[in-house]
Order: sequence, then C-alpha cells, then structure tokens
Amino acid sequence: MITAHLDAAVLNKVRLATSPAAEAMAWLFLTVNDHQHPIFGKPGAAARFAMRDPDVRLVASTLPSNANYKMDLLAPLPPLVPPDRVWPTQLEVMAETSVEDAASQVAQLDAPPKEVIAAAEAGTLASRFANGMSKFWSTAMADSWPGLKERLDADIAARARIMATEGIGSLLTSLHGDITWDGDTLRIATPWEQDGRPSDLTVTPVALTWPRFYIQLGDTENAVLYYPPPTLGSANTDPAAMAKLLGQTRAALLRDLEAPCTTTDLARRHGLAPATVSYHLSVLHSSGLISKSRAKRTVLYQRTDRFQ
Repeated sequence: MITAHLDAAVLNKVRLATSPAAEAMAWLFLTVNDHQHPIFGKPGAAARFAMRDPDVRLVASTLPSNANYKMDLLAPLPPLVPPDRVWPTQLEVMAETSVEDAASQVAQLDAPPKEVIAAAEAGTLASRFANGMSKFWSTAMADSWPGLKERLDADIAARARIMATEGIGSLLTSLHGDITWDGDTLRIATPWEQDGRPSDLTVTPVALTWPRFYIQLGDTENAVLYYPPPTLGSANTDPAAMAKLLGQTRAALLRDLEAPCTTTDLARRHGLAPATVSYHLSVLHSSGLISKSRAKRTVLYQRTDRFQ
C-alpha cells in the first residue's frame, strides 16, 4: 500500500496536466522490452529505428522489464508553461539535473549498466538522457503526439468537471478503482510500501502505460499521480480517433488503403517521395494496421481488419 497524506495546503494546489516525458518513457519501455500496448500495439519501426542512437540506448538500458524503479529524472513534473513549451521545458529540466541527483538515482537502479555508471561518474548522464529522449521523441512520437494529446486533454476536461462539480475527493477516487481517499489520506493499492507527505500534487493522465497507474513520491515538492485515462479503452473501436494518433501523413495513407495499392501509386496520389511512403508503410505494417501481399513483382498494401 502506498499512502500520501494531503493537507489543505496540498489540496489547494492539486492540478491536472499532461506529460510528454511520461508518455515517451512509457513508449521507450515498450520498445526496449518488445512489449505490446493493449490498444496501440507494439511501438513499431520508427521506435526501433530510434534505438540506433547511442543516447537512446543509454536511456533504454535503465528500463528492463523487471525494473522496480524508473529514474525520476526521465519524467519531470509537467511545468506550468504554455502547451507548446511543456516538452522542451521537460527536456531542459532533465538536462539540468545535478550530478549528485543523477548519481543518487542511478544508485537506486537494481543493476545499473556499466555505461550508465560511467556517464554518471563523468557528469554527462543528465545531458545524454535529455538528448536520448529528445531523439526518441522526434523519431518515434512527434508525429502522433497531437492526436494523443487531444485524447488526454479530453480526459483532463472530464476530470476537471468532476473536480468542479463534486470536489477534489471525487476527482481522486475517479482515477482508478484501486485509489481511495478518506478525507486526508490517499491510499493506492500496490505491492509496494511507501508513505509520503507531498507539498503539492499533479494529476496526470498517461495513455501509454494504460491500464496501469503509478505515483512519484520521491521528491515531495514534485509529486505526480499518473492514471490511465478511463475513456482510452474505447479507442480500439474508434477508427477516427485511432487515425489521429497516427499523425496526418500515416492517417491519410491508411484511409487510402481500403483497396490494395502500391507504394508508387500512393506516392503519386499524395504528392510524397516513394521513400517517404515506404517508411510510413513500414511503420503501419509493423503496427499491424496494414497487410502486404505480392502479385508477381508488385507489392500491394491494404488496411487490416484491425482498422476496419
């Protein structure tokens, strides 16, 4: 059981916010462990391509499937800045993590990789982690973020209505069935034991860890409760919403693949270079959204039942 004692001063500062950093860490975790998201499937070709970068691999080396601890510096508190500055600001916070704080977090890993220990000792870990997360984001997530954020913002609006009409207690208990609130203590049913008294609390929906939730209490001044958006479970039956998550280019190609089509035909119809179309098709195919078949020397692509 995890317990968090929230007095009136903390409740007065509870806020809702999205966290690109938390989503990126979750997607990288699925990538490095070859896991599949219940709704969005496996990360696919773009994420695997990002793993070629040494700094991305450095971050990934701290995220084995059996890890009981993920370094807090990888998911900084969502800052109070304009929406388009949230991710850049989180990267800046990562890069500015002190050498001492980074080393302390490395020490909490179950079996820190030698390269991670070396980077921490050299004082370059924080900057390399920020660079790795930035490159993973630009390669594997930037195109799909607007659609994903739209769904997260919709859920935040729903939680905000609950908080406005029923109070903060109702908001907290609406997040997950294993989260309870008795008026001054938040109790979270988990196999781990932790007791904390945060000085503030940010409540953040995270789609890419769905349907799990977790809480950061290590830094009492930057406590975050991450919850799985309850409405996300309907995304697998909503093709339009799913298309938004793919990004405009991939969504347009996917809509065009009701009938079998070649890379050349798609490139001509959408005004794209064949190599660009080929790259996006590889991502869609790896995600199971399209199939490919061969007719003599021609490769044909078509939407699968997963997106019908």
